[in-house]
Amino acid sequence: MGKGKCIVTGGAGFIGSHLCEQLLVMGYNVVCIDNLYTGSLDNIVHLKTNPDFSFLDYNVIAPLPESIRIDYLFHLASPASVLAYQRLAVETALVNSLGTHNLLKFVHRQNARFLFASTSEIYGDPQIHPQPESYWGNVNPNGIRACYDESKRFGEMLSKLYFRNFEIDTRIIRIFNTYGPRMQKTDGRIISNFINQALAGEPITVYGDGNQTRSFCYVSDMVNGIVKAMFTEGLAGEVMNLGNPDEYRIIQIAEQIKKLTASKSSIVYKDLPEDDPTRRRPDISKAINLLHWQPVVDLETGLKKTIKYYQSNA
Repeated sequence: MGKGKCIVTGGAGFIGSHLCEQLLVMGYNVVCIDNLYTGSLDNIVHLKTNPDFSFLDYNVIAPLPESIRIDYLFHLASPASVLAYQRLAVETALVNSLGTHNLLKFVHRQNARFLFASTSEIYGDPQIHPQPESYWGNVNPNGIRACYDESKRFGEMLSKLYFRNFEIDTRIIRIFNTYGPRMQKTDGRIISNFINQALAGEPITVYGDGNQTRSFCYVSDMVNGIVKAMFTEGLAGEVMNLGNPDEYRIIQIAEQIKKLTASKSSIVYKDLPEDDPTRRRPDISKAINLLHWQPVVDLETGLKKTIKYYQSNA
């Protein structure tokens, strides 16, 4: 007998498809729900022959069919790259607000466990470093990134509300920059941009002076953290950062990718986009203590795997 049934919204996306894969390996039945706005069937084609896997092309801003019975719901559905959520701004705002509310009502009726995939973007351009879960953030509520930042904050509030008012087991994870195979080539993320520009021999585009920092978590580490955040007992109502605390300047990432790809690309500088944070690094003390989790894949190893993926899918 299987361990239980899971829904993964956004399951055909970058992180979601890896999560579906891991849940199947663990023995769960998985319903992958995705409207394919930013996800891709290519990410899950290898899963379709698994009898414990099913796919539903559906937009969760509409209520889910009551015929689906589950034990766990992972809500990852949302455009997540800056280019994607600015192109799909209204859709992003709705999936994290109305979509989250629909899914919370669904798990309430079924007494299922709910995990909301929030983001480090809720910290905005942080004035505290590194960022602990207790930090409220420094976000522009009317800026061009607000469709994502503020809707994720709203989704967190709803998740907490259902925990407090209805005693639903909800958990919130704040995902920091994640990279690895199945990132869309054109999604505008730093690592996918740099690798594909380097492989094509095009100028590597650095926005700003390159001294702003980020912390990058390889996708297998992230998925392990997500799984632990859902299945560890006694964590109802908790909020947890998930990410790699190793911090790098953007110019360091560009130079390392250039070296690993043996690229002759030049590095060019452009203006920093509006509301782009200058520093970003997670405090993962809580995840270490509660989940006994921390990343194990170092940056060079993860970059080599990601480069290999793009070379194989050129």
